[in-house]
Amino acid sequence: MDLEASDRDFAALIAGQGPRNLKLPDGNIERPEILAMLRDLANSIRPDFVPAGWLIVSEGEIVGLCSLVKPPAGGTIFIGYGIAETRRRRGFASAGVSAVLAWARNDPRIDCVCAETAIDNLASQRVLERNGFVRTGRRDDAEDGEMVCWEHILAPAETVSITPRP
Repeated sequence: MDLEASDRDFAALIAGQGPRNLKLPDGNIERPEILAMLRDLANSIRPDFVPAGWLIVSEGEIVGLCSLVKPPAGGTIFIGYGIAETRRRRGFASAGVSAVLAWARNDPRIDCVCAETAIDNLASQRVLERNGFVRTGRRDDAEDGEMVCWEHILAPAETVSITPRP
């Protein structure tokens, strides 16, 4: 289950506490400086677009985060996600991305969801493939190196047409 992440949630995570009476995994979700960066990013996006981030929750425990990585533009959102090191390889990332896609399909502002993965992050690439993303190319990032670019174009609502019998 994904829950919209608020500024208070990020503040609690940075302080090493589980917000909303949720547990934290051993080793927390992420380093405090990364959580602070994600908080600042969400706070910069939230005035124009909500939600800007989600807590990925399983059985009362926050196992990871998913967030917008830049402001939406032209019906496209860009997401990033991460799972606590002690909770990886259990399907939480796939489930979290799937939940964000389900939300996006019901939001008329969104028609495409994009993501990027490091060229050697095969686990993250599998998460996106399982969720119907397709590779659209590669790019070099000054901080992260070579990245694979992905997109998932959301299908428009199905239209049912009834053809009368002759």
